[in-house]
Amino acid sequence: MLRALLGILRVDDPLQTIGERFERMLALTHEMTLAAGEVAFGGDASPLRRTHIYERDVEVNQLERAIRKGVVAHLSIPGSRVDVPQCLLLMSLAKDVERLGDYAKNLSELVEIQAGPMPEGEIVGELEEIRRGVEAAFLAASDIFRSSDREQALTMIRHGRDIAHRCDALIPKIGRAGYPGETTTVLVLATRFYKRIGGHVLNVLSSVVMPLHKVDYYDEDEVQAHGVAD
Repeated sequence: MLRALLGILRVDDPLQTIGERFERMLALTHEMTLAAGEVAFGGDASPLRRTHIYERDVEVNQLERAIRKGVVAHLSIPGSRVDVPQCLLLMSLAKDVERLGDYAKNLSELVEIQAGPMPEGEIVGELEEIRRGVEAAFLAASDIFRSSDREQALTMIRHGRDIAHRCDALIPKIGRAGYPGETTTVLVLATRFYKRIGGHVLNVLSSVVMPLHKVDYYDEDEVQAHGVAD
């Protein structure tokens, strides 16, 4: 079924415009996530930089609404029933990508709690590794989705699950580290935001290996069972 959806993205199809909008959403939210990470970790947090992130979020929201509208319009055409699975998948994935924009925006807002760079040390070093892992997974996800590469999808899903476990383990360490209240808040929220960003990226990747009714679900046994299915 994913291969049928990829056909929408590659050829002259009535749903091609919807597919192009989805690809644009992925590109925008990836850009937002990178920019928000720079802001949160003490990079350029200027009003112009943050405004740019917010503008991108507005565009992402508009694209999601346009996808929804386009799907409803397409399915109202007689004979479009064959496209129902692809349309449902697109609407589900578009919601995941829209949430990626929200979490990137939330990440950029952490400078309102504590401006300046993160403190140095092992805990922040771990958070930096989580950040890089999530950013790498996001970058890979677009290519994996377009190519329908199941082996790479499985690899990145396992990688993403490992990152989620690292996030869960890091939060108690932050709480016991004795940071000032503002710093503790920022570190805990950043960890949670990266876990959620990683989770929504995994949902996109799950569409490569799971049937429609189990997209967003990637229990290891289920992933393995469906990893070779169409």
